[in-house]
Amino acid sequence: MPHLTIQMTPNVSIAHEESLLKALNKALWDSGHFGTPTDIKARIVPIETFLVGVEDDEQAYGFIYAHLKLMTGRDMVIRNQLAGLLVTMIEQEIGAEQSGRAALQICVEVEEISAVYHKKILGS
Repeated sequence: MPHLTIQMTPNVSIAHEESLLKALNKALWDSGHFGTPTDIKARIVPIETFLVGVEDDEQAYGFIYAHLKLMTGRDMVIRNQLAGLLVTMIEQEIGAEQSGRAALQICVEVEEISAVYHKKILGS
């Protein structure tokens, strides 16, 4: 654990998605809040259909929504630090790649996973 899910609208440019995920995982690992690097799992889930606001001009605004799910036990201060870290890293990694055709909003939510969570590692 943690699990990081990145959703992005199609008008957001990310040239190297794997490089972005690696940078985000490294930043999370470097934060010192996780046991081993392989605990950190990340994925990008593209959004095909979206609308910002109520008008049809979908290309005027875009967004990245990052959702970090953690095991219980980290206080609000730590969760807020991790959210800020992810916003900063996303901006650093992809800010220069944006063409300016879409206003980009970066949102990060950090939440604790349910107390009812099971995992099993196969093939170790």
